[in-house]
Amino acid sequence: MTPELRKDPVTGRWVIIAGERGQRPNPFRHYAPATEAGGDCPFCPGHEGMTPPEVLVFRDDPGDGGSAPSWIVRVVPNRYPALRIEGTPDKRAEGLYDMMRGIGAHEVVIESPEHDGDPARYSPGQMAGVIRAYRDRTTDLLRDTRFRYVLVFKNHGAAAGATLTHPHSQIIALPVVPARLEAELAGAIRYFEYRGRCVYCDILSQEVSDGRRLVTQNAEFIALAPFASRFPFEVLVLPRRHDAFFWTLAKHQVEALAEILQDVLRRYRLALRDPPYNYVIHTAPPGHPSPEVYHWQVEVMPKLTDVAGFEWGSGFFINPTPPEEAARALRDLERFMDVTDAQLLRGPGAPA
Repeated sequence: MTPELRKDPVTGRWVIIAGERGQRPNPFRHYAPATEAGGDCPFCPGHEGMTPPEVLVFRDDPGDGGSAPSWIVRVVPNRYPALRIEGTPDKRAEGLYDMMRGIGAHEVVIESPEHDGDPARYSPGQMAGVIRAYRDRTTDLLRDTRFRYVLVFKNHGAAAGATLTHPHSQIIALPVVPARLEAELAGAIRYFEYRGRCVYCDILSQEVSDGRRLVTQNAEFIALAPFASRFPFEVLVLPRRHDAFFWTLAKHQVEALAEILQDVLRRYRLALRDPPYNYVIHTAPPGHPSPEVYHWQVEVMPKLTDVAGFEWGSGFFINPTPPEEAARALRDLERFMDVTDAQLLRGPGAPA
């Protein structure tokens, strides 16, 4: 494939799609899974005293006879927070530099009592519990008027930033809106002012019609490889119905999001041999005056290549796998999904 420059229709960011670079020896990094003794893990059942007291917990049915752990999902404050909840912003300037106190909230979602759990292997109810925890904690944190944004993200694997192997994700409440979201909002507003429509709704319409970059879908969500993908096998999950705010999810949407996110992660496990990855939920900030312009979404990014000098120096990303090829490879796993689903749910040691 001849290299192409592709422009993201929302942010205006340019990406180089360089398919020939995929022919290099070892174009993707391979990572050995991290190991950690479950007996020392602060997130395992029986070690609840090793974490701060939970701020949210979903428990098992007490009729289970007591043979299972008493919880299925826990949310606790991070013992080593990036931001602290006490205090006021105290905005101030030092000459031309602006600063404020590092207030916020930093929480850990312990996604499963199983130390070796993997979202690709969770039961549907387990994954739905994780999504529900994201929604409920976001709703609660946004009641604090000091916080202008809540970021939900997961790091899976040491190379993606996970410091503990026990499955977990994180929630950070911020006193400012992140620059990435500001850029997305600005691009969405420009598009809406020009065309009178949501850019993400138009992306959905075009991608469903085109079909080349579709990965999977269900009644509520579409998963696709973005036209200007920065990374190999990057996937964007969008709700079919326009909504600017993630935390408005109804029960059936929680279940549908859990289903499609788990579907994408299962395909990664099959096609890419359980790579490190990150996923991030993007949502409009609370009280945004123009919810009609923005469409909340989940960005999923396997850690297969490194960001190096060219990327840092230019702001361009080089993607060696055209998104059409990535989507086709993930989509072509469809005929294996039913069989593999049963295998994956057997737990560690199942074929990958």
